[in-house]
Amino acid sequence: MVTRTNDLPPFLKYDGQESFFLNSTPLSEGVGYAVVLGFGLLFSGITTILVILNRYFGDKGELTSEHFNTAGRMIKTGLTASVIVSQWTWAATLLQSSNVAWTYGVSGPFWYAAGASIQVLLFGVLAINLKKVAPSAHTVAEIVNARWGRNAHKTFLFFCFSANILVTSMLLLGGAATVEALTGMDYRLASFLIPWGVIVYTASGGLQATFLASYIHTVIIFVVLIIMIFTVYVKVYSTDQIYAFLDKTVSYTTEECQAIFSTDGTVENTFYEQGTYACGPVEGNRDGSYLTMLSADGLMFGIINIVGNFGTVFVDQSYWQSAIAARPASAARGYLLGGLCWFAIPFSLATSLGLASTALQLPITADEAGSGLVPPAVAYHLLGNGGSILVLIMLFMAIVSTGSAESIAVSSLVAYDIYREYINPEATGKQILLVSRVVVVVFGLCMGGFSILLFELGLNLGWVYLFMGIIIGPAVIPLWNLMTWKTASGTGAIIAAWSGLILGLVTWFVAAIIQGDKISVDTLGTNEVMLSGNLVSILSSGLIHYTYSKWIDPQDYDFAELDKKITLVEDDMRGLSEAEMDPVVLKEAEQWIKRRGYVMSFILVILWPLLSVPAGVFSESYFAFWVLIAIAWGFGAALIITILPIMESITEINQVLSGIFNFCTGRQAKSPAGGDEDEFSENREKVAAS
Repeated sequence: MVTRTNDLPPFLKYDGQESFFLNSTPLSEGVGYAVVLGFGLLFSGITTILVILNRYFGDKGELTSEHFNTAGRMIKTGLTASVIVSQWTWAATLLQSSNVAWTYGVSGPFWYAAGASIQVLLFGVLAINLKKVAPSAHTVAEIVNARWGRNAHKTFLFFCFSANILVTSMLLLGGAATVEALTGMDYRLASFLIPWGVIVYTASGGLQATFLASYIHTVIIFVVLIIMIFTVYVKVYSTDQIYAFLDKTVSYTTEECQAIFSTDGTVENTFYEQGTYACGPVEGNRDGSYLTMLSADGLMFGIINIVGNFGTVFVDQSYWQSAIAARPASAARGYLLGGLCWFAIPFSLATSLGLASTALQLPITADEAGSGLVPPAVAYHLLGNGGSILVLIMLFMAIVSTGSAESIAVSSLVAYDIYREYINPEATGKQILLVSRVVVVVFGLCMGGFSILLFELGLNLGWVYLFMGIIIGPAVIPLWNLMTWKTASGTGAIIAAWSGLILGLVTWFVAAIIQGDKISVDTLGTNEVMLSGNLVSILSSGLIHYTYSKWIDPQDYDFAELDKKITLVEDDMRGLSEAEMDPVVLKEAEQWIKRRGYVMSFILVILWPLLSVPAGVFSESYFAFWVLIAIAWGFGAALIITILPIMESITEINQVLSGIFNFCTGRQAKSPAGGDEDEFSENREKVAAS
C-alpha cells in the first residue's frame, strides 16, 4: 500500500484519476477564444503598426516585391538569430521535448535539443555560400533551377512544399490539441482560427513583418521559459528534491504501480498498464533510471531527431529565406548564435517541466504525453490556471511565429517558382507582390485543414515528428551538394531524391511488418521502424547522388555563373551593393562559420554525450550541475536574444522615434539624405492614409 498525501508524490488529489485532464479543462472556452483571437489580433496590430512606422519614419523604402520577400537583404546578426530561434521553436519544441523527458528522462531533453541544433549551426555554411554564389536568389528552388534545370526544379519544389506542409501541420496539430485540452475549444475550430493572426501582418508587411513579430514572440517565449525553470527548481522544489522524486518513481514494483493507479488504492481495481504511466523502472535505461544518458531508446530518438531535422532545416524555404534576408556578415553569425540560443528552449524547458512530470508522478497517460500535454499538465499543477494560461500563450507565440515564416516561404515559392517561372515569365513587381499576398491568405486558410487531416488519420504530434524525415530527408544531401560541390550532377540529384524517398518508404513498411507483423499507425510509429526509414531515406539519397556525380555524370560547374541566371523582378539593389558582397569579407565569414559550426556540432552530438557516459546514473551533485547548465543556458540565451537585436538597431529605433516625435509636433524632419519639409509632409500624408 502506497501512502498518499497532498505534500509529496503520488498526490492524494489525483487518487483514482485515470488521466490528468480527464474530460474536464482547467480553463474556460472563453479563454481559448481570447488567446487565439485576442492575441492574434493584438500582435497583428502591433506588428503592422511597427512595419508602417519603420516604412515612413525609418528606412523610407518602398515596399517592392523584392523587399516583401527578402526584407531588403539587410537584417543584422541579433535579429537574424532571433528569427532563427522563432522559426525553429515549433509547437513540438515546447511539447514534444517534454514528452521525451517524460519517456526517457534526462537524455530526452538533451537529444531533442542537440539533435535539432546542429542543423541550424551547419546551415550557416550554406547561408554564407548562398551569399557568395547566389546573392540575388529569392528561393532555394530558384537556385536549383539556375544550376540544374527545370526537371530538378520540379523535383525539389515537391520536397520544399512537403516540408512546409508537414511543419505547419505539426504546428497546429500540437497547438490545437493543447488549446482543446486546456480550454475545451474544439481542436478543428482552433486549427482554423489560429492562422488568422498570422495572415493579417504577414500579408501586410511580408518578410520584414515576420521578422519583427518573431522577435516579439521569441522574447515572450523566453520570459515564460524563465518563469517555468524558476518555479520548478527554485520556488517550489530544488534539484535535490526532484532527484529524490525521480529515484522514487523508478523504485516502485509493478504491484505498487498498480496500487498507485487504481480506483481505490488496491491492486484488484487498478487501471495501470505498463508504458501508459510513468511508474517503475525505465526499459532500456541504465538501472531503469531517468537520471542517466545511457538510454538505448533515448539514443535512438536522438538519431531519428538528427536525421529528420536535417530535412526540416535544409529543405524548408523559410531558412533559406532568412539567409537571403540577412546581411552577408550577419548570415553566418546569426545562424550560429540562433542555433546555440535555441538549444536552451527544449533543453531547459523539458529539463524542468518534462522531468517534473515524472518526478511528481502526475497521472499523465502516454496518449496525453504523445499529444504534447506534459508542459500544460505540470504548469497547471504548479501554478494553477495561471500556469495553463502561460503555457497557452507560449504555445501560441511559437505557432504564429513559425506559421508566419512558413506562410511567407510558401508565398515566395509560388510567386517566383511557379507563377513567374511557368505562368508569367514577364511578371512585374506588382504582380509578384499580389500573388505573394494572395498565397499568404490562401495557405493560412489551408493550414488548419492539413492538421485536421492528420488528426482524423489518428496521428499525434510525436508520430508526425518522427515521420517527417522519411519524406523530406532524401533532398538534404543533394541540396548541400548544390551549394558546395562543383561536381554535383543535376540528373543525379533527381534520381537520388526520388530513389531515397522510395527506398525510405519501402524500408519503413517492411520494418513495420518484420517487427509488428502488420502495417498500422502503431507498428509504423515505433522508434526502431522510424529509425530504419529515416536513415535509409537520407543515406541512400546521399550515396546515390555521390556515386552518380562522381563516376557517371561528373560536372565541372563554375559557381561564378550561378547568380547570372537569377534575375531581380525590380531594380531593388538593397543588400546587394559591392561593399556588402566583398569577396574577402565573404571568405572570412565562410571560414568563421565552418570552424565554429563544425566544432560546436561535434561538441553537442559526440563530445558532450561521451563525457556524460562515465557518470552512469547521475549522482545528486551531478544532476544539480546538469540542471545548473540548463538554467544558465536558458538565462543567457534569453538575455542575448532580447538585448542584442535592440543594441544593433538602436540607430534605426532612434530614427523612427525621432520621426514620430517630429510628426506629432509638426517639426521638420532631419533626413540623413538631405530630406526637406516636402518629404516630411509627404510622409505625414502617407501615414495618415495608412
